[in-house]
Amino acid sequence: MIGIDWGTSAFRAYRLGAGGEILESRAAPKGILAVPAGKFADVLQDEIGDWLDQKPVVMSGMVGSRQGWVEAPYVPCPAGFAEISGAMRQVREGVWVVPGVSCRDAAGVPDVMRGEEVQILGAGRDGLFCLPGTHSKWVEVEDGRITRFSTHMTGEVYAVLKQHSILGRMMEEGTPDTNAFAQGVARSGQGGGVLHHLFGVRTRGLMGELGPAASASYLSGILIGHELRNARARDVHLLGAPALTRLYEEAAGLLSVTARPMDPDAAARGLFRLGGMLR
Repeated sequence: MIGIDWGTSAFRAYRLGAGGEILESRAAPKGILAVPAGKFADVLQDEIGDWLDQKPVVMSGMVGSRQGWVEAPYVPCPAGFAEISGAMRQVREGVWVVPGVSCRDAAGVPDVMRGEEVQILGAGRDGLFCLPGTHSKWVEVEDGRITRFSTHMTGEVYAVLKQHSILGRMMEEGTPDTNAFAQGVARSGQGGGVLHHLFGVRTRGLMGELGPAASASYLSGILIGHELRNARARDVHLLGAPALTRLYEEAAGLLSVTARPMDPDAAARGLFRLGGMLR
């Protein structure tokens, strides 16, 4: 079968063998925002047309959103493979779209995910998961079902502050500064709150305490530190590309949190499991 993780900015496809092994994978910057209206089938043909004699094709991620190929309504928590597979939508012969998952927090405010649910369930274990990214997810899994989760806009806030705020005026790209990052993580545990801590990125630069590259690492440490402290976790599975999970693993170690990196291709196993449930 073919498994596809089709997100906002990227397209990743897996050609999977009879046992779920990855025979071949392809990736392209063809996320849904880069696809003209009504052209999803064309992009699929362009990227993996030579694979399409293999069925089923199971697609997860933002391809199932309101802006995607077809909107696949969210499945409420608790949700496992059975609930998700039962809500998949077929867009053409043998091509299916996976729904997202929703929940509500203690105050009744809704939260949603698309794509991460396949990665998490594909990991095949219970516990607390953290999926770093533009919108980081903290997800609890019990008995093979997602029971609750929360989203944190850490990556997006970092990008916005660096590119569009006064903090970014004193930053530049450079080698990550592990010491400055650690200082940021430590700062996240001090008084004053995150908004006060953020202004300190500017003032420490003004006083010559942080260089342009170190300021970016310090900012990252503050934001990730606040996210981890809010989770109040002592043990967490990290799921995602190594470039994304590395900083979270480093911050977790500074906060005495046990962090276990997981297989970044867990989505392929989740998609394979869902494809098998169609037969």
